Amino acid sequence: MSYQPRLKKEFNERIVPSLKEEYSYKNVMMVPRLKKIVISKGVGGAVADKKLIDHAIDELTMISGQKAIPTISKKDVASFKLRKGMPIGAKVTLRSERMYEFLDRLITSALPRVRDFQGIKPSGFDGRGNYNLGVTEQIIFPEIDIDKVNKISGMDISFVTSANTDKEAQSLLIELGLPFKKSDFKTKLSELKNIKTENTVIKDEAPVVEESSSEKENKTE
Repeated sequence: MSYQPRLKKEFNERIVPSLKEEYSYKNVMMVPRLKKIVISKGVGGAVADKKLIDHAIDELTMISGQKAIPTISKKDVASFKLRKGMPIGAKVTLRSERMYEFLDRLITSALPRVRDFQGIKPSGFDGRGNYNLGVTEQIIFPEIDIDKVNKISGMDISFVTSANTDKEAQSLLIELGLPFKKSDFKTKLSELKNIKTENTVIKDEAPVVEESSSEKENKTE
């Protein structure tokens, strides 16, 4: 039998039937899915020190298990001595198996290492079924060797789903294991019924895998 990440198997075998029943979807294809996870970080001092971009790329590569790429400025900003086309950060986009593997490590290994962690806030939804999580310190990830870190810095983790509403996206992410703050948000599907549906549609460390050129083009557009 071919390898299947734990959370992917959990999604197919338990979460899909659960969400289908809860929202009375007519078929399983209507059940919202996690499409991709985008991890990104800006590098404020990149204009003065190009090595900072290399450090950011290396860190995201270690954290995600996939080769990160630089993000490029799309316009000139004279006040920051920034010119169009200059690298200003790094990002990596995870899909399929590597996406589920990263999510598993985030939930089981990284988030529990956050100081005084009490859960993530549900206010990060964008009104279109996507969730944005800000991480303030990269050292919560076991893959990062704190002795080799030049500077403590954070990153943004975006969860892009196929859900049409934030309510459906919340249900999906909760079922996948994201620990939302219990004081702010109920963590059981049965307790989500009173939340107003928004009508706006708007394992171990994985091996590093180079992204295909087509993937890079799609993500840098």
